Amino acid sequence: MSWSRRRVLVGGALAGVAAVGLSCTARAGAQGKSDARRISLMNLHTGEDLSVEYFRDGGYDGDAFNKLQDLLRDFRTGERHVIDPHLMDYLCEVAARSGKEARFSVISGYRSPATNAKLRERSAGVAQHSLHMQGRAIDVRMAGIDCADLAGHAERAQRGGVGYYRASNFVHLDTGAFRTWRG
Repeated sequence: MSWSRRRVLVGGALAGVAAVGLSCTARAGAQGKSDARRISLMNLHTGEDLSVEYFRDGGYDGDAFNKLQDLLRDFRTGERHVIDPHLMDYLCEVAARSGKEARFSVISGYRSPATNAKLRERSAGVAQHSLHMQGRAIDVRMAGIDCADLAGHAERAQRGGVGYYRASNFVHLDTGAFRTWRG
């Protein structure tokens, strides 16, 4: 077997996904092998709270993602959007790296194009083609961990975008290409 750069990168990515599965374990499967992943989110704008097992028996749970889409909807318009399952995996990995339970306070999940345009008018820090509009980004914080430390754990994962907003006290995570910035 030839070890091309692509094969090494894909192998590393698969190993990372496997590690996330182990770190977000909630229960054991039939062979004693555990693959369940659970996440808890609280939407700071609506007060809604959700703790859900979103992955089990080798697959993502559609009912769990329907609930996640409700919680992560654009709170300004009520619009829902499909949420990238890998975004939940990313959150779980960051929580595991921090030594904490995957429980996050959500500042922003999905944003409709109209909401994104309005926010862009008020702030230069809002991207015109934000991954929030694709259900691939989330702005969060965790109780008991400084946002700078949370961003540091996400940066070490090198899994997607990591923006640290010190003044607003939150971390932006997305499933785009790995990159970092400070807001």
